[in-house]
Amino acid sequence: MSEKPIVVEAMVEGGKASGGPPIGPALGPTGVNIFQVVTKINEETVPFTGLKVPVKITVNPSDKSFEVEVGTPPTSALILKEIGQAKGSGEAGSTVIGNLTIDQLKAIAKGKASDLSALEMKSAAMIISGTCVSMGVTIEGKAPKEFQEEVREGLWDSQLDELLREE
Repeated sequence: MSEKPIVVEAMVEGGKASGGPPIGPALGPTGVNIFQVVTKINEETVPFTGLKVPVKITVNPSDKSFEVEVGTPPTSALILKEIGQAKGSGEAGSTVIGNLTIDQLKAIAKGKASDLSALEMKSAAMIISGTCVSMGVTIEGKAPKEFQEEVREGLWDSQLDELLREE
């Protein structure tokens, strides 16, 4: 009878996982080669350098093989990276901390495509702009709610008329 796989989930900084906590101690008892696991995690998380990324490591205890699944950082972290800020506004209604261009917004949407319920870029833009509301981030110089209204009116259709992903 084969042993049940062991699953370890952790948040790591993109491209900077190490054999120390939280990964090393969690994987130690499994007997898997921690160096190989960390190397694989770092290869797969390089696009998220500077951001915390959720990773899931599944170890097969009988043959010590492993799989690494990399999640995507939270939408708010991607927004902060795009605008070059460390954290959101403490007073989102009155203090603006940055501005996203439509291209930056689309880049975030593409990065989050697998996690969003949206199939079209227009819907994804609405979801991401909703996160901007609580962070004090404008889009193309407009308040997020104003941007959303313009999206609903079709003013951004030429830039947002594409599929985010196939079903």
